[in-house]
Amino acid sequence: QVQLAESGGGLVQAGGSLRLSCAASGSIFSIASMGWYRQAPGKQRELVAAITSGGSTNYADSVKGRFTISRDSAKNTVYLQMNSLKPEDTAVYYCTAGVMNGPMSPGMDYWGKGTLVTVSS
Repeated sequence: QVQLAESGGGLVQAGGSLRLSCAASGSIFSIASMGWYRQAPGKQRELVAAITSGGSTNYADSVKGRFTISRDSAKNTVYLQMNSLKPEDTAVYYCTAGVMNGPMSPGMDYWGKGTLVTVSS
């Protein structure tokens, strides 16, 4: 099994910054992509940002230029630096990782439990 542990959420004023971290642990042979999704109250979960093992990144249009995703492959950790936060960024942020448990295992997607980010106006 694989566990993803998020940290770094909290309450911040509009215009402020937060940095989320997510560390993967457990039965890990390799990790392909890692990413962050978010879900605001009453809305569907949406992709915020993703990063491949090669470092290619993808961002939602709503966060481009404000958020930066990065990863430390040696630590199986992904980060999300969030700057210029807006009240509409308020949501539970979930970490996800595509993990191979062994050299012949198919990849599986794992999810963290989420961390709450609240941006006050």
